[in-house]
Amino acid sequence: MDIYDIPNIGSMPWDVMSNLWFTLKKRQKSNIQHVTGHVHEVLLALIGFKTVLTIHDLVFLDNVKNPIKRMYKWLFWFYFPIKIADKIVCISEQTKQNILSKINTNKLIVIHNAVDPIFEFHKKSFNQEKPRILHIGTGWNKNLDRTIEALKDIPCHLNIIGKLQKTQIELLELHKIEYSNDKNLTDLEIRDAYIACDIVNFPSIYEGFGMPVVEGQKTGRVVITSKIEPLIEVSNGAVAYVNPSDIESIREAYMKVIFQKEYREQIIENGLKNIERFSVQFIAQKYKELYQSFN
Repeated sequence: MDIYDIPNIGSMPWDVMSNLWFTLKKRQKSNIQHVTGHVHEVLLALIGFKTVLTIHDLVFLDNVKNPIKRMYKWLFWFYFPIKIADKIVCISEQTKQNILSKINTNKLIVIHNAVDPIFEFHKKSFNQEKPRILHIGTGWNKNLDRTIEALKDIPCHLNIIGKLQKTQIELLELHKIEYSNDKNLTDLEIRDAYIACDIVNFPSIYEGFGMPVVEGQKTGRVVITSKIEPLIEVSNGAVAYVNPSDIESIREAYMKVIFQKEYREQIIENGLKNIERFSVQFIAQKYKELYQSFN
């Protein structure tokens, strides 16, 4: 198996042309070409070849307001790639249904993301007096602002991974939240952040999958996340659910997790069972079956 990294990560026409030329030079007629990541446009260079496309989510369409940009991305990142690919892997049922709401196709198959083997169970005594809460991501969908407001007057340490905006820093200071901020971490440093925490906080308003849910479960931490798809699908009930639009709902989840030991430990136990379906071995078998279907 050969793995290639596309030279350009941008979406401008010259980026597309450069990536297409790169793909033309690397394609192999005898192999299955599997395109992952948001470089769907390279399928244009693989017409007539055996191809698999992985679509993680449709945020590149759903979050675009400019009609010209939306049409550009609709054609080169969505319509043409779906028409060209032989098989399309969706990482969640939510992504699959989102695609089907926009285009009719029978090429879709759901194969979840696997949890990285570097994540392992680490037993930790829960710090009820001042729990360490790990929050992954600071983008528009990660719901950090409501997290901060929900934590007002709850003794804790909030460890935030990602670049903070000025308004987020101001909100942390306004509500007197004790926090630390890390960014540009290695995979091992992110793993260590999970090990160090007591609670994994992931009350997102939009996700294509929700890897922090399974990473937290694999580490043996209680996870708080949104009762929305695909987080329901991924978590399988082994979390504390919240309404991501309701600050009080998020706050109540913190209070219940912090002060109800049996509830917290049951979530952790259920989470360790849930992550078995995200093991590398299980997911690899799914892909093996997919590739063998070309024979």
